Amino acid sequence: MFQGTSLLSLDAKGRLSMPARHRESLVLSCQGEVTVTRHPDGCVLIYPRAAWLELRPSLVKLPYSARVLQRIVLGSAVDLTADSAGRLLIPSDLRSLCGLNREVTLIGLGSHFELWDQTKYAEFEARELANGLPPEAASFTF
Repeated sequence: MFQGTSLLSLDAKGRLSMPARHRESLVLSCQGEVTVTRHPDGCVLIYPRAAWLELRPSLVKLPYSARVLQRIVLGSAVDLTADSAGRLLIPSDLRSLCGLNREVTLIGLGSHFELWDQTKYAEFEARELANGLPPEAASFTF
């Protein structure tokens, strides 16, 4: 289970150093093997390989009317393996398509991560909060 937000920097080669608190979980759960892809909101999704392999068939089965989602998510998917230092080389095309600059935000969302450009994420979050929370959130209590 991945949770929490980390403000990080990509190195000059586009590598992401996974925070220590997630590195061990990734090694134990998938030997550092992940799949990265795009989300329609404009971030990079990072799935442990096993979680991606469970999700992928449901994407493949979507009707033709969802082809744009398939093109974005399946068409951008790349399998990666973390190096011995726990770094993931985020492919340059994904960095470009998702507008990732050096400063990034990594968000743990249970089974996977979202990787955002820091500025882009701050703007996205502010815009979403200004729209108000969805009705489904009303039943959640802290």
